Amino acid sequence: MTSATRMGVLALLWGSGFLWIKISLNEGLTPGWITLVRCLLGAGVLLALAYGAGQRLPRDRGTWARLAVAALFCNALPFLLFSVGEQTVDSGVAGVLNATTPLWSLLIGLGLGTERPLPATRLTGLVLGFAGVLLIFAPWSAGSGLMSLGALALLGASASYAVAFAYMARHLTGRGTAPLALSAAQLLTATALSAPALTTGGAPTATWTGILAVAVLGVFATGLTFHLNYRMIAEEGPTSAATVGYLLPVVSVALGALVLDEPLTARVVTGMAVVLAGVGLTRLGPGRAAQPRPTRSTTNRGISRSVLRW
Repeated sequence: MTSATRMGVLALLWGSGFLWIKISLNEGLTPGWITLVRCLLGAGVLLALAYGAGQRLPRDRGTWARLAVAALFCNALPFLLFSVGEQTVDSGVAGVLNATTPLWSLLIGLGLGTERPLPATRLTGLVLGFAGVLLIFAPWSAGSGLMSLGALALLGASASYAVAFAYMARHLTGRGTAPLALSAAQLLTATALSAPALTTGGAPTATWTGILAVAVLGVFATGLTFHLNYRMIAEEGPTSAATVGYLLPVVSVALGALVLDEPLTARVVTGMAVVLAGVGLTRLGPGRAAQPRPTRSTTNRGISRSVLRW
């Protein structure tokens, strides 16, 4: 499989997650059940991959305690919030809002003092990114739904990812645990944390279409997606793999329009472009020097940091 093909398959599988969530909701599944089944099936795939690679789950309590925090903010909570949000917001828009995670990460870094004062380029990107969100929801229009529960839930999910990445970078990555096993353990923990959500939303009345959709979400858009991302980072480096993130909103918007007949307005498309441009600007450093080729240890650390987001 060529690099371009792998990137295309990864973007399609990862970006399709918002479509499968929407279909599951439309076919009678509740957000709590979608979250639980997604975590459970994704964990099953990762456990099988870890076992095949000869990797074993961590044994010390300290690692599991840190995994509980990571699983809450990186899996259980955002997975639930995305499902809640898509009850009232289109799947394509949900994919676009997922792309705001780097903007939240930057704000958190500024708040914690881990980010230096922003140069003009990155500050412009931060403002531009959130301006794109405003453009999508158009709060100046009647019935825009900007402050609806769904919209706030989607933004909260993206912010939760940002909190998780900051925590995992400090407390989980680069500590010697094999990344596949660590991610499998995290999704197992997320499955347990998701169980209480089943008490909300009433009993599911899922059709076979809904069951199939959530199965695809868990196995392919969560478990298999992780595996492809892991391979890409290992073989081509974190930078190449990160490029896929820019394709996700395009995939989610296109699938929402083609499969679910979601409206593809000029305002939403323009807002998506503005968000992605803003995210791109925030990732530009002030005249960074060329970095040396990463060693094996730094590459493994990059793998762990990236794949834990699932």
